[in-house]
Amino acid sequence: MEKLVDFLKMIKFEHSIFALPFAFTGAIIAANGLPTFQQIFWIVVAMVGARSGAMGLNRVIDAEIDRENPRTANREIPAGKISKKEAIIYILISFAAYEYATYKLNTLSFLLSPIPLVIFLLYSYTKRFTALCHVVLGVALGLAPIGAYVAITGKIDLPIVVMGVGVLFWVAGFDVIYAIQDIEYDREKGLFSIPRFLGVNGSLWVARFFHLVAFSLFILVKYLQPLGSFYLIGVLGSGLFMIYEHYILKKSNLQKLNMAFFNINAYISIIIFLATTTDIFLRG
Repeated sequence: MEKLVDFLKMIKFEHSIFALPFAFTGAIIAANGLPTFQQIFWIVVAMVGARSGAMGLNRVIDAEIDRENPRTANREIPAGKISKKEAIIYILISFAAYEYATYKLNTLSFLLSPIPLVIFLLYSYTKRFTALCHVVLGVALGLAPIGAYVAITGKIDLPIVVMGVGVLFWVAGFDVIYAIQDIEYDREKGLFSIPRFLGVNGSLWVARFFHLVAFSLFILVKYLQPLGSFYLIGVLGSGLFMIYEHYILKKSNLQKLNMAFFNINAYISIIIFLATTTDIFLRG
């Protein structure tokens, strides 16, 4: 049990709050209401399995980098709480659960299931060769609403792809902000990130641009789907949270970076999910 707790800490299970609400949003849109219990169950298994395996994979691949970085040296693998072998076992179990869940959902979900795994593997190495690592992370999480939509409908449609790209830019934006913590370490070790090359101010402007694109795409989804006024109110609310995120970073001189990263972005994903759900159920 202690090892399981350490694994949950290693993969930052609480950060599931970023992608999981968007997966549910995709499922609600696809079903135009409430999906079946079986569909919800297997979507949750797929999401948790994929994300747990992806985070575990990243921690194994980055173990040496984490060990040398004072901010991450106390993570479970560098600290010796979990061995690489144990982590790999957890990763394989997680990915097996993900694959089985996609198999239980539908044929297209299963056929497309290797794509996220390739992206997860790619992301774990991106800091070694490209400053666009934040965008690759965005791609990984942007697949959440698309994957859930495919799980329900067995097809891919433009509105959900637009929402997925919106998630991509939203995630890339807050990951750029989060990476500001490691500017000096990245420069010292020759690792790639937008903050390393553009500094704090340049990175914040990139994050603002990414979030503006995300907000615009979320608005566009309303007209492509189409969705109603409750969805629009939710997106406008999420936009206000994005503005507040950048406001407090500017005013606090990055002292509230972790609050901006976790708390505010958690609200954004939940607000859009609740707004979408309310909109669809009231119209139905």
